Amino acid sequence: MAERAAPGGAGPEAPAPVLVGPQAPELSREEKLQLRKEKKQQKKKKRNEKGPAAEPPELGTPSDPGQPRVAAHPTSSPALADGPNDGEKPTGGKSKAELRAERRAKQEAERAQKQAKKAELSQAATAAKPRLTPTEPQSVVKRLPEHVQVDDPAAQRKLAKKLERQQVPLRQDYGTKVNLFSHLHQYSRKKPLTQQMSIPSTVIHPAVVRLGLQYSQGIINGSNARCIALLEVFKQLIRDYSTPPNEELSRDLVAKLKPHISFLNQCRPLSASMGNAIKFLKKEISCLPDTLREEEAKEKLQDTIDKYLREKILLAAEAISRSAFEKINDKDVILVYGCSSLVNRTLCDAHVKKGRAFRVIVVDSRPRLEGRETLRRLVRKGIHCTYVMINAISYVLPEVSKVLLGAHALLANGSVMSRVGTSQIALVSKAYNVPVLVCCETYKFCERVQTDSFVSNELDDPDDLIVLRKGQAQLGGWAENKSLRLLNLVYDVTPPDLVDLVITDLGMIPCTSVPVVLRVKNVDQ
Repeated sequence: MAERAAPGGAGPEAPAPVLVGPQAPELSREEKLQLRKEKKQQKKKKRNEKGPAAEPPELGTPSDPGQPRVAAHPTSSPALADGPNDGEKPTGGKSKAELRAERRAKQEAERAQKQAKKAELSQAATAAKPRLTPTEPQSVVKRLPEHVQVDDPAAQRKLAKKLERQQVPLRQDYGTKVNLFSHLHQYSRKKPLTQQMSIPSTVIHPAVVRLGLQYSQGIINGSNARCIALLEVFKQLIRDYSTPPNEELSRDLVAKLKPHISFLNQCRPLSASMGNAIKFLKKEISCLPDTLREEEAKEKLQDTIDKYLREKILLAAEAISRSAFEKINDKDVILVYGCSSLVNRTLCDAHVKKGRAFRVIVVDSRPRLEGRETLRRLVRKGIHCTYVMINAISYVLPEVSKVLLGAHALLANGSVMSRVGTSQIALVSKAYNVPVLVCCETYKFCERVQTDSFVSNELDDPDDLIVLRKGQAQLGGWAENKSLRLLNLVYDVTPPDLVDLVITDLGMIPCTSVPVVLRVKNVDQ
């Protein structure tokens, strides 16, 4: 007997529900959940059998092609409409959060592995390098000249080997020194230089030997005088030079100059002006063309030295004198210190050639008493002068209108290196609001930076400080007294804030413009 279709059911194309028995009872909610769990377990077993390459199906897609898609429809049966709860996993077995956590863990593991490899490589590199123990000194490039490393045994051994190769004798220090200046040379003028060291006549030119003796005995003083004498001796040395066979003049002449320079440095440390002149001469020798004959090259070098002397010293002094004249007025009271050839020329030109009427106070100090030579030169030109010692400057400064000083060198940081006592005069002048003017040629500008008078300086003979009074010397036996040491400094450093103006051959500039002048000079050369 055929069964009738249920009223309200699907059409003839729709599948009819399968009934077990005449009237199959409807499944409860618990039974539906149990069937669903069993289906999940069966699908998981099938996926495991296929292998780990099978990817879990995404949410909302059927895990089996034959399985119908579950759609949320208001007319669907309650058994299909009930989806999984929020806390349950999808049919794939793992949620997206778990997959993201696994990927993140994998990335962290790879990153940690890379860091471990980098650490191993860095440890291997450091193990290959030799490590210095705390007691071992680190290798530091020292740019200090040899004459300021007297207390360094390694530097002195290196200097001795260098002088031995050049066949130049080493001059021995004299007396005990103040600990703060133990790194500087200290020589004595009691004995002539020829009795202190044997000078090889085959290596050192006789003109250089004579010049070294004059330096050591203090016969030639002053930066300009020492530089002029040096260049004149080098001219004579070039005239007497002959190029050996199979040698080039540009190379051999520089090698021949080195022992002479070392010998002069042993007699007395080179000044900044002498160092600049030597650099200039070496550069000119190295730039000589190979096509020149020996006589032509020697004549060209002598003409170059004459040009340097004329432009850098003589014409520069004339330009400075002309510029300084603008700062000198009638009835001025000008204070000068020591003996500066440039300052003396400036004052003499202003009085004799320009007719300025002014008065000069000459300040002097022991032990050199160089101000006496300045006093003689100015009085000879008819200039009214007053002579005082340096300890009396505070009494005469109230009547001074300006201070005019010379310079040994101008350093790259604007400091002025000059005769010891210059910084004291500049300091007291600043306290009395008296302008301080410094006259200095640009060839004395030095690229060295110095903020004190301790690191790089020069020590003179300490016996010069001994004064005879009524035939007796209170410090006569100072060398035998171990607790007594004499200090005879030659230079000091004046900070740039104590100097108002620097008068140069390029014009009037502040101390802070020294680096600009040095940069322009390097470009021109």
